[in-house]
Amino acid sequence: MLSTATPAPIRTAALLTAGLLLLTACGEGGNTGAADGKKAEGFPLTLKNCGRTVTVQAPPRRAVSVDQGSTEILLSLGLADRLAGTATWSDPVMKSLEKANAGVERISENRPSSEKVLDKEPDFLSASFASTLAKGGVAPREQFEKLGVPTYVSPADCVGKDNSGGGDGARTAPLTMDSVYTEVRELSQVFDVPERGDALVKKLRARVEKATDGIDASDTSLLYWFSDSKAPYLAGCCGAPGVITKELGAKNVFDDTHDEWPQISWETVADRNPDVLVIGDLSRTTQTAESAEKKIEFLESNPVTKTMDAVKNRRYVLLSGQAMNPTIRTVEGLERVAAGLRDFGLAG
Repeated sequence: MLSTATPAPIRTAALLTAGLLLLTACGEGGNTGAADGKKAEGFPLTLKNCGRTVTVQAPPRRAVSVDQGSTEILLSLGLADRLAGTATWSDPVMKSLEKANAGVERISENRPSSEKVLDKEPDFLSASFASTLAKGGVAPREQFEKLGVPTYVSPADCVGKDNSGGGDGARTAPLTMDSVYTEVRELSQVFDVPERGDALVKKLRARVEKATDGIDASDTSLLYWFSDSKAPYLAGCCGAPGVITKELGAKNVFDDTHDEWPQISWETVADRNPDVLVIGDLSRTTQTAESAEKKIEFLESNPVTKTMDAVKNRRYVLLSGQAMNPTIRTVEGLERVAAGLRDFGLAG
């Protein structure tokens, strides 16, 4: 929150000064990513990203990642030492990344103010969602770019997606893992570690192949519940849950809507009566029924939902929120749903 003791023009001037200092430092070779102060090969690097042209003068040394999904990609690429801060967390960090993450400052559990981000003197910003770096989020991308801080948004949130209508947007084309792989590779290029990006993509592809080997869930219907019990956010056809569903050959009971996370009544859910409920197990507390425990408690006590076949037979698969978003953890979601369907005897 902004301090009421400092007039807005003075705050703005201070931020502009910080940006100019950052630009000066970059221009003098103080942030080149090379030990001898020389420009790294291939830099400046220019990318097309979510309808914008992004130019990175040198491999970042003080990056800030303002969404968990983006942070976990950077940590998976072995870049913890180049992260000045992270923000916006819905789940515990991946087990394999706990040690690396412990050394990175978390500047906010939720979306931070632009002032908090700029306090870290970042030379690069990354985000998983277009809304994070937009009006109503941390700040519009233009604000940071005017201060000399390049920004990057996950292609999975803009390629084949319309974010103009508010909410979580709508898919104009089904998401594929290729968008996630593109993000991994582009971020590895930005940080000048392309071989790490290729290795991570290869590992993710192998996990997808293993999880789906020999599986056939064509007779099984799924429902994905992310958050909120009063007006639940349920997965539409074509986001990250769509990737999982398609890979397994199953059916999403709400594949007739292209909205990313439409809010749908429980009466409609009960009418469609899915075979399995895939439930988000979130650690945040911004909505009602965030944890899987609270969700299941609601399902088994609500008169509308407790008669559903999936509830009566307790066919629940629990996923982290990040596994239900288009991130590297979508693969984790695929693995867990596949295992759950096999356990339930619903996958050939």
